[in-house]
Amino acid sequence: MAKAIRDAYGEALLKYGGANPDVVVLDADVSVSTKSCLFSDKYPDRFFNVGIAESNMTGMAAGFATAGKIPFVNTFAIFLSNLGLCAARGLVSYSALNVKLMGAFGGLSDSYDGPSHHAMEDLAIMRTLPHMRVLCASDAIITDWMVQEAIDNNGPMYIRLSREAVPNHHQTGSRFAIGKGIIVREGMDATIIACGIMVSRSLAAAQILSENGLNVRVVDMFTIKPLDTDLVRRCARETGTIITVEEHSTIGGLGSAVAEEIARSNTTASMEMIGIDDRYTETGSFNGLLAKYGLDEAGIAKRVSCAIRNRKTG
Repeated sequence: MAKAIRDAYGEALLKYGGANPDVVVLDADVSVSTKSCLFSDKYPDRFFNVGIAESNMTGMAAGFATAGKIPFVNTFAIFLSNLGLCAARGLVSYSALNVKLMGAFGGLSDSYDGPSHHAMEDLAIMRTLPHMRVLCASDAIITDWMVQEAIDNNGPMYIRLSREAVPNHHQTGSRFAIGKGIIVREGMDATIIACGIMVSRSLAAAQILSENGLNVRVVDMFTIKPLDTDLVRRCARETGTIITVEEHSTIGGLGSAVAEEIARSNTTASMEMIGIDDRYTETGSFNGLLAKYGLDEAGIAKRVSCAIRNRKTG
């Protein structure tokens, strides 16, 4: 059954954060949207609504971290990675503080609020910061793990969350590790490396392709930094074609990280990046926007099919 990733996050924060008295939660007046309100309702003495002051909120979190607390910073991904960047860079990243930056409504998921609220550059921005680990939640099960891992794992972390509901493609009790991607569908004709809710769309695209005789592997690369370089090289070697799929700009995000590794390792493979090209997005329904930018299953399947055909005929 599909569950909204933001709901899974709020429930996990309440469960794991509530059990650890060192966890404190900050929000920029959007707690009903981020679902940090579930924590605030039960633990009001450990919850701080700072108002629409994202940079100050991140700076406050840095102060909490120096006092031994584990602060979770909540607001929309676009505002956290832009307005909160000064403190994220100059305080959190620079001093490698134990702050968890939770980027809600990632990608296009705040669809009707338009380009001012669409996060198309957050992964690129955050992966450039030293010490910052960058994760992207793809379903409710891995979201639950990410919250627990963020509490247990010391150091700065950026986690991108979506508003959308997606079916679980991981099993309850699955084991995950930072820096290790997971193959969620086997195949040998090409590899789709996806992150976030694009994993579900990529699995649907792989099913479409299978009906046309193409057997495509799908990888959930839920850690953008550190990247699972071993898995990237293995997939390139075994399938010969890599297609990255992300609800993000094609500049600086997952696709760039994978391309950098392929170039660095001198691996021979053709590569295609599916995402938002160098442009601002538009306002509309979430599914409508995905279709417009070729990020729905039909669009992904078409691009993957072309990439395979070009490799075979090129």
